[in-house]
Amino acid sequence: MTENGEDATLVRRPGSPDLRLAPDAVRQAPPPDARREAPAEEDEPHLPRDRNQAILEAAKQVGAVLKRGGHPFALAGSVAVYAHGGSGNLQHDVDFCVRREDAEDVAATLREAGLTVYAPPEDWLIKATCFGQDVDLIFELAHRPVSTGMLDRAQELPVESVRMPVLAPTDLLSGLICAFSEHHCDFGAVLPIARALREKVDWDRVRRDCGDEPMPAAFFFLLERLNVI
Repeated sequence: MTENGEDATLVRRPGSPDLRLAPDAVRQAPPPDARREAPAEEDEPHLPRDRNQAILEAAKQVGAVLKRGGHPFALAGSVAVYAHGGSGNLQHDVDFCVRREDAEDVAATLREAGLTVYAPPEDWLIKATCFGQDVDLIFELAHRPVSTGMLDRAQELPVESVRMPVLAPTDLLSGLICAFSEHHCDFGAVLPIARALREKVDWDRVRRDCGDEPMPAAFFFLLERLNVI
């Protein structure tokens, strides 16, 4: 970014879309205090005090903006689990799946709506902030690109008062379980999701997606021993 604050173009990574920072954004993810002080949040009255409600409001706001913009997308993460009937104890951010080739247009739409959009060091997502909450717009799940087929399988469900495409339960669980590795194997976080959605999931397809990787295999063994599947 130039010294006078003019917008600058991000360096293009191979296979990544060209994205431009919002005028009030920074090159790297802003610290938590800076996010709370972003102009877009300052202009939003009646910020929900409850963290879960704030995450839901952020999901509704961003989902509505993406719908109006006509972008292919699907809600993912803990809010998607909630939309499918899972726990309302939400995790730390809001997740949406978008195709990599749509990321530049999605970022432009969110900036036009007054949200701060920025590119983190990771090249598989972009980030935004809404109601003081982090919003991740993901191009890959478990190192696999978000595809048109995945978005086509999404189900339109209400997130409280806003209907939007929500990642199908099988794709949700496949993304979570296939991501297990020696460095990331939090079975405790995924087990309640598997219990809540087990009757809606094509478990044979999830097994095929995960192949013979050892950590997913260990999780399937746990699900069988607990009579979840």
